[in-house]
Amino acid sequence: MASHDFVSVTIVTYNSGRYIKRCLESVLAQKGPQFEVIVVDNNSTDGTRDILEQYEDRCTIILNDRNAGFAAAQNQAIRLARGNWVLTLNPDVLLMPYFIQALLEAGRLDNRIGTVCGKLLVMSPDFNIDAKPRVDSTGIYFTPYLRHLDRGSRQIDNGHYLKREYVFGATAAAALYRREMIEDISIDGEFFDSDFFVYREDADVAWRAQLMGWRCLYTPYARGYHVRAVLPGNRRALPKEINMHSVKNRFLMRIKNITGDLYRRYWLPITFRDLVVVGCCLLYEHYSLKAFWHILRSWPRLLAKRRWIMARKRVSDDYMAAWFHYHPVSRPAPKKAVPSLSPARSQAQTAGG
Repeated sequence: MASHDFVSVTIVTYNSGRYIKRCLESVLAQKGPQFEVIVVDNNSTDGTRDILEQYEDRCTIILNDRNAGFAAAQNQAIRLARGNWVLTLNPDVLLMPYFIQALLEAGRLDNRIGTVCGKLLVMSPDFNIDAKPRVDSTGIYFTPYLRHLDRGSRQIDNGHYLKREYVFGATAAAALYRREMIEDISIDGEFFDSDFFVYREDADVAWRAQLMGWRCLYTPYARGYHVRAVLPGNRRALPKEINMHSVKNRFLMRIKNITGDLYRRYWLPITFRDLVVVGCCLLYEHYSLKAFWHILRSWPRLLAKRRWIMARKRVSDDYMAAWFHYHPVSRPAPKKAVPSLSPARSQAQTAGG
């Protein structure tokens, strides 16, 4: 491992007392690279802060006096981070001992790789793992409905996803981001969009990164376990605030990132899904109607972000459209390091994908 590789692990907690101790122990037990751990707590009231006190000598602990949301708190941690790589991590994730090292080795294959993700497997809230492990995520993909889903979610881990490959993006539950990419795609100093507050902020980053020519690599050699609360199909069991942000962020993400060409190609499934979402809000999820007020209130700011992103677009319309399919899309990845220039240095090299 190159001596200059240094990783900042950034964790945001909010009433995470059930998970955070085991998460931190799995991080601190990592083998190989040098790393630091930064934890930002969003004003937990369940005893999380008492647990974090036990790690003040090994981690940087930041205690917020309010719940700033996942996106803003992650940005807070990233600004403090010293690493040339940043691993965002949810407190309900457990890492195998060489997780970080495997991600770094994959990230060094090509310096156009801005994001690396591994294989996350399903873990129950009481830390049980099925006799036949199930996949939580091997990266994310987008459908023509503009839904973003986790590759392999809930499938039995029976030999799929065994090779490195390029995917659209990574779940921020455990995603390694290159510092150069963070700086390249951040808008007004924000990597994650704080307007999102929580949910879909990682898909927004993935879309923006793809537009600006950065790649996301999946590697099966980095393995961890994740307790996932938000899944397609369990919406009615989620807090109404989460559902409202889900609706809001679906439209925020599109307004910022969709090109006219992509909308032209998929306007029919996009419109169908929009009608379903709006209809559900009108019929029974009335609290989520607040999402549209938030969108209107932030409209000038949204348009400014869109202009910034579109002015920096480095890939073709065909390249972007090829990622939006009803089934997961992946592309072959190099088996060993290849010489290349990052998107920030060479726009021409990434223009064709």
